[in-house]
Amino acid sequence: MNYQGLTLDRFQVEAIEHLQNDRSVLVCAPTGTGKTIIADWIVEQALESGKQVIYTAPVKALSNQKYRDWVNMYGDRVGLVTGDLVIRRDAPCLVMTTEVLRNMLLTEGVPHNLLAVVLDEIHFLDDPERGTVWEEVLIYLPPEVQVVGLSATLSNVDDFAAWLESVRQRPVGVVIETNRAVPLEIVYASVDTGMCDPKQYDHRFKRKAGRFTSKDDRGGRSGRDRKGGKDRNGGRGRRSRVVKTRHHHIHRMMSKEELFPYLYFVWSRRDTERFARQLFQNLDHRLVTREQSDQIADRIHKIAADVGPALDPDLRRMYCAGIAFHHAGLHVHLKTLVEELYEARLIQVLYCTSTFALGINMPARAVAFDAIEAYNGTRVAPLTVRAFMQAAGRAGRRGIDSAGTVVVRVELDSYEWMRPLLEKYAREESEPVRSSFNLSWNSVVNLLHRNEETQIRGLVEKSFLSWHLAKKNKVDMDRLALLEQRGRRSSDEHKEYRKLKKRHERTGDQVWDLFQAKVGYLQSIGYVGKDNEFNAGARILQHVQISEILMTELVLSGLLDDLDADTLFGAMCVITNDLGRHAEWGPRITREDRRVLHALSEHVEGPIVAGAHEFTGEDSNFGADLLPIGKAWAKGVPLPEILMDIRCDTDLSGSLITGFRRAKDLISQLATVYRDLPDRHDALRDLVRKVSRDEVEVVG
Repeated sequence: MNYQGLTLDRFQVEAIEHLQNDRSVLVCAPTGTGKTIIADWIVEQALESGKQVIYTAPVKALSNQKYRDWVNMYGDRVGLVTGDLVIRRDAPCLVMTTEVLRNMLLTEGVPHNLLAVVLDEIHFLDDPERGTVWEEVLIYLPPEVQVVGLSATLSNVDDFAAWLESVRQRPVGVVIETNRAVPLEIVYASVDTGMCDPKQYDHRFKRKAGRFTSKDDRGGRSGRDRKGGKDRNGGRGRRSRVVKTRHHHIHRMMSKEELFPYLYFVWSRRDTERFARQLFQNLDHRLVTREQSDQIADRIHKIAADVGPALDPDLRRMYCAGIAFHHAGLHVHLKTLVEELYEARLIQVLYCTSTFALGINMPARAVAFDAIEAYNGTRVAPLTVRAFMQAAGRAGRRGIDSAGTVVVRVELDSYEWMRPLLEKYAREESEPVRSSFNLSWNSVVNLLHRNEETQIRGLVEKSFLSWHLAKKNKVDMDRLALLEQRGRRSSDEHKEYRKLKKRHERTGDQVWDLFQAKVGYLQSIGYVGKDNEFNAGARILQHVQISEILMTELVLSGLLDDLDADTLFGAMCVITNDLGRHAEWGPRITREDRRVLHALSEHVEGPIVAGAHEFTGEDSNFGADLLPIGKAWAKGVPLPEILMDIRCDTDLSGSLITGFRRAKDLISQLATVYRDLPDRHDALRDLVRKVSRDEVEVVG
């Protein structure tokens, strides 16, 4: 089968055949094998048949890439709808965030003539913060709408498909491809061993490990005891110098093997910039030709005016040498520039964070990992197999490379604890997708508003969590029945019987009980009446999806009514974002702004918001420094001028713009709350238009 001038692979043909037979389909295939061809096909079918199709993805970069691709193919028949940007809302092909689709299904119902919904990276269903949204979408969509689920790492696909069939009430095709279009070769690297395959590294480790691990020194220290006392050779403070492997050592190894272009994954935004600049400063020659360097310079010149001071002279020279960095906080124009330069094969070394690993079609000849531990939101922990393979899968360019090289920085003194993880990564046994179902407060009130109790219970109990619990409960019941048949049981069997009995009693209505508990909390704080009638709090909550309970409390208190437009926008920045611990606003905050911050913090720390957080396990954002920053943006101060007043050693442009967009989205939701008060509603819409300028309007 041919499509778009390509001969399709077996799994692509199989997936398309399922769709042709009016089935939904789950496609699991490694990164870089061409899963998105299936999305392209369903979009074309919808447009040719006069129907509508919706594409969603968990990260903006992936959504924007598909939007740009399809606009090039289909022009104004493609639209974009995110929380902060709407382009051609009525287009038959809509690219949107999963949250927007969920809200649409809850408040507006199913779009007319909808043929299919593509959920890219569908394994995000188990994301602790956002996964519930994926489940809600799959539950609320009517059976006749086809679902196209795409994933590189859905290891328990049969369970997932069985649940989806029960929810969709129609067959779901499962398509699995295990072969990579370009196979991966994983190697380890250190200054002690050079770059070598795992077997060679293991051999060298056994040969050299004596100087790192001995009976009385297992902590990786060399020469001295743990307390920093005398050297074991008799001297004090004299020890053999251990050179730690750095990113520039990896670069030399990459250069020797001619593994360009390569991605170097670092798990902090700060280090992506620091490492890129260090490499450039120590480079003795450009990594691109003179002609390529001139092409880069031309592209830089075209965006220079838009970027301003963020594009400093060193950064220009670094780009022209073929080196760049990429992270979510990068200035939106620079981020787009870097992506375009990399796509055009003009960047040879790109230091990046995990955002570059998710879905974006930008492969490399090689990928390097600076570490296999990263901060996961609560603590520093080893990368999951899924996270490792998501990034590693970028290695290997189809039709260009016979293999993709994955380089992991492994110090000899760290090898013992890293080895089990590395072996697990090599097996590519990704973790099963588990439900993180936990309805938002907005979802709870909208379900109450639109449905009877029996309908709500039916919807809630369609969740993947309910399905999983029911399956587990059946296994327990079968075991209980077997134990009951035996009559006389051993003491161990008796303990097991009692344990299973208790678990069965707890499991029965667990998800429904959680929903009712949330309704009970809304009743206890007066948002919902005893008979589920809506009071002011619930009516506000229907329209708020960010910082839901906090925002509702702020509206009820009247605090926001007393703020001028600029301060209101600044306040929304405070409660939706955080400047980060490495950044600080330079000028002193005014007395009036301190008063506003104090009033906001009283609600943030109040019992109602704290009680709501007990259900979600979340904390409120409170970026105090963002009040004057948000005010400045609302007053029309250009981003470069705002950045001059922030002390930080990394580029915060992208983070600030993301924050402004999120605050703008919250102002839009607030305008909906005041839809019956024309003056207030119009003033808030005016504020939305006022802050929607420059970088905030850019698709990036």
